[in-house]
Amino acid sequence: MIAAILAGSGICSSALAAASSPARPANTILVLGDSLSAEYGLKRGSGWVGLLEQKLKTEKISAKVVNASISGDTTSGGRARLGALLMQHQPTLVVIELGANDALRGLPLALTSDNLLAMTRQAQHGGARVLFLGMQMPPNYGRDYGQRFADMYAEVAKSTRASLVPFLLKGIADAPDSMAWFQADRIHPREEAHPRMLANVWPALKKGLR
Repeated sequence: MIAAILAGSGICSSALAAASSPARPANTILVLGDSLSAEYGLKRGSGWVGLLEQKLKTEKISAKVVNASISGDTTSGGRARLGALLMQHQPTLVVIELGANDALRGLPLALTSDNLLAMTRQAQHGGARVLFLGMQMPPNYGRDYGQRFADMYAEVAKSTRASLVPFLLKGIADAPDSMAWFQADRIHPREEAHPRMLANVWPALKKGLR
């Protein structure tokens, strides 16, 4: 009976379904990171990615956030996972926060750079913008290595026209009271540091939204 009424009124079932289904977000943000984005040692929703979701709602920006971060992940791990994530979520913006674990494991910078470059091109080929969240190494790694590591992000971003936040932990790891911002392991930021991390990310991330 309902179908007959709809047919008589010229309203097709597909149109009705489209009208009743929720609107698709204008942006889908895929965060591909390690423990800094995976809320290591924190309660759920208190990390910078969880705070990002709250920020988008406050700013009334239509966006879905997919946090595909895994503690301990490397650029090789991210590269291996990215293809399936792109197919599943079809993001409009891919945020790549990887590379620190490569350095901690002593992996060659050339390998890290190649992985970052491949991920960027793969995401861009799928129609997504890319934002890098860069890292810096502690002084005990040596000034030369530290500079080359930081420059790596800038070089890949420049060659692919991707966006870059030079240092995700700016104002935290380089603060005079830096240890007060970290958990007991002196590696992972405390909950109180994550609003600062979001503040570092937000200006560049907002520019990457549609």
